[in-house]
Amino acid sequence: MSDILLRAIAEIGPRAYSPEQVGAWRSRHPGAASYRERVAAADAIMVAVDNRDRPVGYVLVQTDGHVDHLYLHPHHTRRGLAERLLDAAETFARSQSAERLFSEASDLARPVFERAGYKMTHRRDLSIDGVAIHNWAMEKPLG
Repeated sequence: MSDILLRAIAEIGPRAYSPEQVGAWRSRHPGAASYRERVAAADAIMVAVDNRDRPVGYVLVQTDGHVDHLYLHPHHTRRGLAERLLDAAETFARSQSAERLFSEASDLARPVFERAGYKMTHRRDLSIDGVAIHNWAMEKPLG
């Protein structure tokens, strides 16, 4: 999963973010061990695989409905995988009795979340290691 995340940020991120922003974004992801910790904490990771059973995308969702990661390998975008992963996240969140799904979407992911029924609540301006960057707070009620 960490390879998918890092490649997505490095290869897709420059479509909307500066080199400094991409570098700061990449720097905040600790690596493969963090996924084991997240699953041990009851978070769920749903993985999309290609026809050779290799991971090409994933979504990480917490029991409270927080969609923390949604990443696709750069060679597997624009095929409906992100929407299917968000559907899987919704199924999981409903099984956990979450009242809503919510996320912090990049400029690149925002349209995918909107197509899946999420609404933007506000822009989030933040700083990572002194580099200004933003994302979008989004949510989808599960009523």
